[in-house]
Amino acid sequence: MTDRTGSAPLSGRVGGSPSALWHEEVLGPHFRYEATNLLPWYVVIEKVLAAEYARLGVVTDAEARELGQALHGADAEALVADPSANMSDITFALERYVEQRLTRPVPSWHVDRSRNDLQATAQLMFGRQELSRVAGMLGDFGEAVRRLAESSRETPMPGHTHFQAAQIISPGFYLAAVSEQVLHTQRRFLSTYDGLDACPLGSGAMAGQELDWDRDRMARLLGFRRAQPVALTGVASRGWVAEVTAEMGILGVALSRFATDLLTWGSSEFGFIDLPDELCGISSAMPQKKNFPVLERIRGRTAHLSTYHLDAVLGQRNTPYTNLVEVGKEAGANLATAYGTLRSVLRLFTEVVERLTFRADRMRAACEREYLGGFALANDLTLREGVPWRRAQVVAGAYIVAAMEAGLSPDKPDPELLRRVAGERGFTLTDPGAALNAVVDVDAGLRRPASAGSADPDATAAVLRDQEAEYGRLRKEWELRAARVGGGLTETDRLLGIGR
Repeated sequence: MTDRTGSAPLSGRVGGSPSALWHEEVLGPHFRYEATNLLPWYVVIEKVLAAEYARLGVVTDAEARELGQALHGADAEALVADPSANMSDITFALERYVEQRLTRPVPSWHVDRSRNDLQATAQLMFGRQELSRVAGMLGDFGEAVRRLAESSRETPMPGHTHFQAAQIISPGFYLAAVSEQVLHTQRRFLSTYDGLDACPLGSGAMAGQELDWDRDRMARLLGFRRAQPVALTGVASRGWVAEVTAEMGILGVALSRFATDLLTWGSSEFGFIDLPDELCGISSAMPQKKNFPVLERIRGRTAHLSTYHLDAVLGQRNTPYTNLVEVGKEAGANLATAYGTLRSVLRLFTEVVERLTFRADRMRAACEREYLGGFALANDLTLREGVPWRRAQVVAGAYIVAAMEAGLSPDKPDPELLRRVAGERGFTLTDPGAALNAVVDVDAGLRRPASAGSADPDATAAVLRDQEAEYGRLRKEWELRAARVGGGLTETDRLLGIGR
C-alpha cells in the first residue's frame, strides 16, 4: 500500500535518513525488539490517546473511532523498519500504518504529543505484564514445592550445618523453607508491582503537556492504579527496571542454593534423591553414572539473573536524570531476556520438583550412622540429671567421641560408658540409659522439637497449611491486578466503538 504522505520528512531539523550501518547495528534490531515486546502496548496506548483526543474535542468521535479501528489491526507483521519512510522507529511506523488506513487525514492526531512518555509507558506496561506472568509461575513452583513437602514431612533425613550432619529433619521441613522463600518473593514481587503501577502517559517530553489531558482517566484506562505525579519522573526514571531485576536476582540466589542441595543429595555419596531418566544425563566415558544436568542448568541460569540486574544498574549509573536513549533503551535492553531466563528456571525447577522422589532408605541409613542426637543428649543431661548446660555439652561430646573410638554405632548405646564419662567430669548420673534414648530412635528424634516452625512433622504440617492459605491469597491479589488491566483495555475499545 502506498503511503499517501509519500516520503514527507519526520523532522525539519534532520533531513537525511538513518545510514545503513546505523539501521543495521542499532535501529533495526531495536525495532524488532519493540515489535516483539512493546507493539501491543503501543497500540493500546494509542487507543487511549485517541479516546482522550475525543474527550478534549481535538478530534471528533468519528475520527477517534476510525483511529481506533486502524490501530486495532496493527501487528508485528504489518510494520517494517524502513529508514527512509519511518526512520526505523516503531512509533513512526505505527503512525504511518494508521495514516494509510484513514479515509481522510486527521490533522490534529498526535498534537501536543511526545514519544518520550509513549515509550516509557509501553516499556512499563510490558514490565508490569511480565512481572505478573513470572509471579504466577513462581506461585505454581511454590505450590508444587509445598505439595512435595506435605508428602515427605514424616521422612527422616540428616540436616547439615557447616557441611556436617547436624540434626534430624525431614525433606518436608526443608521444602517448607523453600516454599517460605517463594512466598516471601511473591510478596516482594507484589510490592514491586504496586510501586511501579504509576502511569507516565501525559508526562510529555519531560515538562508535561499543554492541553488539559485527563491523566488519571488515561491511567485508569491503561489499567494503572494512578498517574505518575511528576512529569519528569515519568520519562526520566527507569528505576523500576533495576527494582524488578534486583528481585529476580535475589530470587536467583536463593534458587541456586536450593539447587546446590539437590545436587549434593543426588550425588553417589548421598543418594537421597532420584529423577526419572528423561530428566537425567549420562557420561560418554563412565557408563555407571547417572547425572542430573537439569539441576546444573537451573543453577547456572540463576547466575544470569544477577548479571541482568547489574547490567540495568550500570546502564543508569552516572546518567543525567532526564529522558535518555541510554537509560530508556540500552539500560533495559536485557529486561526481556531476564524475564525469559526466570521463566525458564521456574519451568525447569517446577518439573524437577513434581517428578523428584526421595529415597527414604538411604536417608534413614544416614541418620542411623551419625550421632545426630548430641544436642538432645545434652538437653536431657541437664533436664533429667541436673548437669549444668555447658558442662552437659562437654559430657555429651565426650561420650560420642568415646563411643566412636570404641566402634559403637548410635543404635548401640552404652549407658555405663556415659556414666563413666560423666563421672570423670564430676557428675553422677542416676539413669544414663534414659538420657541415651535421645541418640537412638531416629523417628523420635524427628519429633523431639516442640517449638512452632520446627522439624516436628506436626509443626511442619501447620506451617504448610498456613502457606497454602497464603498462596491462595496472593493468587487473588494478582488476579485483581490483572482484572484492572483487562477492564481498562476493554473500556477503551468500548469508548472507541471498536467491534461495533
